[in-house]
Amino acid sequence: MHGIALALAAGFTVAYLARRWRFPAIPFYIVIGIVLGVTGFNVIHESETAAYLAHMGLLFLLFTMGLHLRPRDVLARKGSFVRAGAVDLLVNFAIGLGAAFLLGLPVYEAVVIAAAFFISSSAMALSSLIDNRKLGFRESETVVWLMVFEDIVLVVFIMFLAVTQESPVRVITATLVFIALCYGLVHLLKDPIGRLLAREDEIPLLFVVTAVLLSAYLSTLAGVPDSLTVIALGSALSLVSQDAPAAIARPFREVFMVLFFVFFGVSVHFAGALSPVLLLGLGALALLSKLCSGILIGRLVHKSSLSGVEIWSDTAARGEFSIALAAIYGSAMVSSTVAALVVITAFAGGFTGMHSARIRGRLRAMTRKRDGKEVR
Repeated sequence: MHGIALALAAGFTVAYLARRWRFPAIPFYIVIGIVLGVTGFNVIHESETAAYLAHMGLLFLLFTMGLHLRPRDVLARKGSFVRAGAVDLLVNFAIGLGAAFLLGLPVYEAVVIAAAFFISSSAMALSSLIDNRKLGFRESETVVWLMVFEDIVLVVFIMFLAVTQESPVRVITATLVFIALCYGLVHLLKDPIGRLLAREDEIPLLFVVTAVLLSAYLSTLAGVPDSLTVIALGSALSLVSQDAPAAIARPFREVFMVLFFVFFGVSVHFAGALSPVLLLGLGALALLSKLCSGILIGRLVHKSSLSGVEIWSDTAARGEFSIALAAIYGSAMVSSTVAALVVITAFAGGFTGMHSARIRGRLRAMTRKRDGKEVR
């Protein structure tokens, strides 16, 4: 129990300092986990209780992600949404996959690394837009929809990685049946669920927490990844209400995710991992791949390379979902590689998000000086 208390105390301290500095807290959580874990001072150890609470944080994170996957909103934006998302996927996944193959990783682990290259941190991207007062920027909507597209592709990744471990037909069939049941039940009980979530007593809280944990339990019985079922539950409940379940899930997600990140850092073993030079090179490549995709998306959607730089500044950081995939499906070597990737890109992404206006100004001045004309 002392490990959980120490992890929360350390998490509270770095979260407070990060808020004061308007910097993402996620990389600090991982770093203090590495410092306090077996790689560092060895004062916090992994335990079943800590693993359970950290898994709770992951379930509530994925449930919240599902709440943002509202089918009608996605279908309404399918044109630009798909084009920008496809560029993001093809550029970053291909570069990540190529880098993993060059490192000699097998296909399964290469996909985990490539997914980490592709999936930005939604939490850090949205925090960057809010904390740096960019919500009025024309690129902000593109950033938000890119996060939604990445969430959808994450579901596909989870399904792919799950079927490579078990029978593909059984996993896919059971998952589709579960998703259909979720949507069917919510559609049939739409009005009662709406009235239940609108209550002002403890009933909405008990309903949401029970629904999340029950779906995870049923998925275990059915042999389906609980990460998929809680996403499906969130997406189905969004048909009734998005705000009420999100508000209820938020405290659980925030507290337990601190434990998730800290204990992920605790579990990281750098023995047998890539060399520091290779990890730094991989981190730099991940930043460069997002810059390439950002510029292409900026030119495609906003007809401007500088808009692409702005999009890159908010999406460069990788975080919670990359860590989640590595924690569930990665080997020790892949987990340590993704941890380093997240820490490097998150620190760099926090900086680019804060100083994107200055970066664009420098690029504009350099181009004007070189070519005698202003870049768009």
